[in-house]
Amino acid sequence: MTHTLIRGADLVLTMDDAASEHARADIRLRDGCVAQIGQDLPADGAEIMEASGCLVTPGLVNTHHHLFQTMTRAVPAAQDAALFGWLRTLYPIWARMGPDHIRVSALTGLAELALSGCTMSSDHLYLFPNGARLDDTIDAARQIGLRFHATRGAMSIGECDGGLPPDSLVERESAILDDTIRVIDAFHDPAPGAMVRVGVAPCSPFSVSRELMRDAAILARDKGVRLHTHLAENDEDVAYSLEKFGCRPGQYAEDLGWTGDDVWHAHCVKLDAAEIDLFARTRTGVAHCPCSNCRLASGIAPVRAMRDAGVPVGLGVDGSASNDAGGLAAEARMAMLLQRVAGGAGAMSARDALRIATRGGAEILGRDDCGRIAPGARADLAIWDLHRVESAGNWDPAALLLAGPMQVRDLFVEGRQVVRDGHLTTVDLPAVVRDHRRLTQALMA
Repeated sequence: MTHTLIRGADLVLTMDDAASEHARADIRLRDGCVAQIGQDLPADGAEIMEASGCLVTPGLVNTHHHLFQTMTRAVPAAQDAALFGWLRTLYPIWARMGPDHIRVSALTGLAELALSGCTMSSDHLYLFPNGARLDDTIDAARQIGLRFHATRGAMSIGECDGGLPPDSLVERESAILDDTIRVIDAFHDPAPGAMVRVGVAPCSPFSVSRELMRDAAILARDKGVRLHTHLAENDEDVAYSLEKFGCRPGQYAEDLGWTGDDVWHAHCVKLDAAEIDLFARTRTGVAHCPCSNCRLASGIAPVRAMRDAGVPVGLGVDGSASNDAGGLAAEARMAMLLQRVAGGAGAMSARDALRIATRGGAEILGRDDCGRIAPGARADLAIWDLHRVESAGNWDPAALLLAGPMQVRDLFVEGRQVVRDGHLTTVDLPAVVRDHRRLTQALMA
């Protein structure tokens, strides 16, 4: 079988247990895995990829996204709103979407992620208007070629019952659970090297009932899949929890079975010290989404305190209606900068932030086969060209998040090349963008 030899990289950041770094190194990829790392490795019939002047890292891992939102970037009425007002503006637009919108949005968002160095992404799809299904996003991920963790979200408490979403976008809870079982049975692959896994993901405490949260946790553990939702995103979110449930979000999560090493929560901007301790003790993960938290004025998540306590932390770009970009390398840079604003210049180094964006994300998605460059790990690699203008004058190739670049030269997923010389190899991206523009303009009309 043809295999690949990445030859002569200036530096390889492995993100292995020892945080090893290799200068002037070669990497052999075979059968979807990293087979060998060393200097002057023999070709042995491999396809050679020259990496002189390049940094090689594990592929970045995106732990929280709403891919359908790529068609609602920078909506004027939502540009200056906080979370609840932002949602109320966008829900009626999203209600007009259908399967084509969901699929093309996912193609676009995943392409943007791939070009920014991402090899594995989660997606939280929590609304299914006009016949849309989780299947639509899974099909898009297969076309792009990224490793994909699709989570079956849901909303069940509409406006007439005191919830935030319009009644047209909520589902019956029995139907939600039935379809969740369907997609797990149809798509979830628990094996090492899996390209598709499925998680259970009721949208948030303010859009589903306590009963659905509890039943979803029971279902996920019965099926052996992971759990995901939003939690403690901003002050409104915490106030809602105190008013409706009589407790803070962390207590709400613990009471309903939503803590543990099979759970990760998005945002967690407003976790207090007791909640951070709870998450550390239970190994409950957090998807940190810094740009979205800035855009919606939610605050700066206490990531330094979380990591010091032992909370597993990964990175997420969040939806493109609240970011409004979707590049993961830029997100990692923002995570680093915000922790320095909040905690001082030493609060997070460039290497720390890159580890959160790679190994950290893989760990909270339960992927001990990904997120590092080591023999036996999956061959998910990003190659960054240090000859670009952003890196001119850079003394430390590992300081990618300080001096760029923010887009990859080449990207491998499962040993297959998804990006070559800065261009996707798997889809006709200009055609995807044309379809995306046509569907977006129809929504605007």
